[in-house]
Amino acid sequence: MPGLMTFEDLKNAVENDTIDTVLACTIDMQGRLMGKRFVGHHFIQDAWEETHCCNYLLATDLEMATPEGFAATSWTAGYGDYIMKPDLNTIRPMPWLEGTAMVLCDLLDHHTHAEVEHAPRTILKKQIARAEAMGLTPYTATELEFFLFEKSFKEIAKSDFRDLTPISDYNEDYNIFQTTKEEAIMRPLRNHLYAAGVPVENTKGEAEAGQEELNIKYGPAMATADHHAIAKHATKEIAWQQGHAASFLPKWHADRVGSSSHVHQSMWKDGTNAFFDPKAEHGMSDLMRNYVAGQIKYAPDITFFLAPYINSYKRFQKGSFAPTKSVWSVDNRTAGFRLCGEGSKAVRIECRIGGSDLNPYLAMAALLAAGLAGIEEGLELAPPITGDVYETTKVAEVPHSLRDATETLRNSKLLRSAMGDWVVDHYTRAAEVEQESFDNAVTDYELRRGFERA
Repeated sequence: MPGLMTFEDLKNAVENDTIDTVLACTIDMQGRLMGKRFVGHHFIQDAWEETHCCNYLLATDLEMATPEGFAATSWTAGYGDYIMKPDLNTIRPMPWLEGTAMVLCDLLDHHTHAEVEHAPRTILKKQIARAEAMGLTPYTATELEFFLFEKSFKEIAKSDFRDLTPISDYNEDYNIFQTTKEEAIMRPLRNHLYAAGVPVENTKGEAEAGQEELNIKYGPAMATADHHAIAKHATKEIAWQQGHAASFLPKWHADRVGSSSHVHQSMWKDGTNAFFDPKAEHGMSDLMRNYVAGQIKYAPDITFFLAPYINSYKRFQKGSFAPTKSVWSVDNRTAGFRLCGEGSKAVRIECRIGGSDLNPYLAMAALLAAGLAGIEEGLELAPPITGDVYETTKVAEVPHSLRDATETLRNSKLLRSAMGDWVVDHYTRAAEVEQESFDNAVTDYELRRGFERA
C-alpha cells in the first residue's frame, strides 16, 4: 500500500481489516507528532471530521511541563481544548507499525473554529500564502542529520546519559562499509518512509562516527515540512524497534561534530524556477538576489526558529562545517548561506544555520518571512564571500547564544509584521522558558570544575 491514501482508500482498508489503527497527529512547538490512536472503524465513522486535544500542547517545554507566562493558555484560563481537524490530504500508511495509518491535523480554536495562530502549520501556511499572493510557490528540502547509538533510549537514560557510544567506530562520511553496519535501521527507514509517501532519495554516512543523513526529494514547502516531521518521528521509532537510540540533539559531545538540518529553498512560477536567469551572474535572477539579501539581513531575527534551544548554539564553532557568519558564498560550506546549482535550472539557496533540532514548519516560515521581505524591499545582494568564511571579519555573525537570539526575536519588526505580535510573543516566551530552565540547572561541568577547587 505505497504512498498517500485517499479517505476512500482508508475506509476500504479499515473495512477489509488491513488497517485497524489511525493516528491523528498534530505538530507541537518542538516539531513532534502529538495526538491520539483511533480504532479504525471509529475514525472513518466519526473522528475523521474532528477530534480534540488540550491546548497546553502548544505551551510546553521539551519535557511537556506547563510553564507560566503564555498568553494562549494557563492554569487561570483552565487549559481548555483545541479542535484537531484532520487534513484528509495527508492520510498515509505507517508501514513500520502493523495495521496503522496516520493523518496530520490542523488546530482550530474550539469556539471560533479559526486556525490557531501560533500552531506551526498555521504559521507556515501564512507565509506560503504571502508568496502565493506574489504569484510564487515556495519549494524546499531539508537534510536530516542524526546520530545512532549502540544502546536503546531506556538503557542510555538508566546510565544518566553517560554511556553514549555511537553505533560505529569512526568517521563514516560517504563510507559504504561503515554504513552497511547500520542497514538494520537505515534500510527499513528508507523503504518504510517511501512506502508511506515520503519521497526519500537516499541516506549516507555523515562526518562522524555513528552519524547519518537522510535526504528527501525537493518539493512544495508544506509537503517538505510534513515529510521532515514524519521522517524524524520514524527514525526514532525504527531505531527503537531495533534496540538502538537515534538522537537529533545538535551537539551531544564537545569533541564530536554537530548535527544540522540545512534548508534548501527556491521560488517557482508557472512551473519553472523563478530563481534561475541563464543570462545573469551565477544564474541568479533579480528575484533570487532580493530573496537571499532578505535572508542575510534578517538572519539574526529568525535564528531562534533555526536554533531553538541552549544546545543548538554549541554547533556554531570554527572549522566544524556549522556556520558562524551570516553571509553567502558560492558552493562554500563555511558560509551561513550557500549557493547551490550555480548557473543551472536547479539554482537554489541553502541555509546552513539550522540544527537537527529545528521545527521544520517554523524554520521554513521564518526563512520565507525574511526572503519575502527582501523581495518586497528590493534589497540588493552584496557580492559573495570567498575563501574561509570563518576567518572573514567585519561581517554579520550568527547569534552566539539563545539569549542573544531571544532578544532579536523579541524586538524583530520584520517578524512582528510577517507573523503577528501574538506569534512573536508566544515563541519569545518559549525561548525564555528554555533559558530559565538552563539557568536554574546545576551542570556536570560546574560540579567537575568547582566541587573541590572552588
